[in-house]
Amino acid sequence: MKLLLNEPFKSLWAGRDPFVAVEALQGVVYRELEGRRTLRTEVDGRGYFVKIHRGIGWGEIVKNLLTAKLPVLGATQELQAIERLTEVGVATMTAVAFGARGSNPAQQHSFIVTEELAPTISLEDFSLDWVKQPPPVKLKRALISEVAKMVGGMHRAGVNHRDCYICHFLLHTDKPVTAEDFRLSVIDLHRAQTRARITRRWRDKDLAALYFSALDIGLTQRDKLRFLRGYFQLPLRQVLRDEARLLAWLEAKAAKLYARKQRYGDAL
Repeated sequence: MKLLLNEPFKSLWAGRDPFVAVEALQGVVYRELEGRRTLRTEVDGRGYFVKIHRGIGWGEIVKNLLTAKLPVLGATQELQAIERLTEVGVATMTAVAFGARGSNPAQQHSFIVTEELAPTISLEDFSLDWVKQPPPVKLKRALISEVAKMVGGMHRAGVNHRDCYICHFLLHTDKPVTAEDFRLSVIDLHRAQTRARITRRWRDKDLAALYFSALDIGLTQRDKLRFLRGYFQLPLRQVLRDEARLLAWLEAKAAKLYARKQRYGDAL
């Protein structure tokens, strides 16, 4: 069994089985799936997000593997990603409670509790009207550069997100957002993978997802080049020369994802 309890849950659950206590938490349920539950709860007026994993069964594991998908077996993946990103200075969530018990991966019971990041707005919502009402140029450039820096830092740290969309980057709104002063945090890391070194395949999948999610916000060619320079941290001419195959693949992959979205909506 693995257990991490910080305040307020260290005191709140003192003398109790944390695996029973976490199941008793009340709040707004954001997602209820077989084997996984996500909710927002409050303790002493502060918000927390709770993800509970109850095991998905061998049938679901085999089905995922047969369709070339990596199953999410528990909360450990998210904790590992949070810890790695925190180590390298990529802003993300703060875990205040974590537990995992059971050696059978199909039946493992685990949970993670993170502090709510508030007030915030996702980059998806923040950029919703950019096509009709473009943001200040300096602010757009600053946000693009920061996302490039964060995603590049995440990948160089050996973490691939697997849901790397602009909706999973939160812009903090506790003070006015300006090009000179803003904060971004990356969230929803429950599918993330953490290795010593990221593979090219998973790097490219993250980049394609990110590009696809930004297709409708009015980015210019210069904006895309700005991202590439910031992500690779290399002269742009070198990036365009060395990564020509990647850039062509990203265009094709993003277009394919976009076509599927037009056909099926958000059920990608």
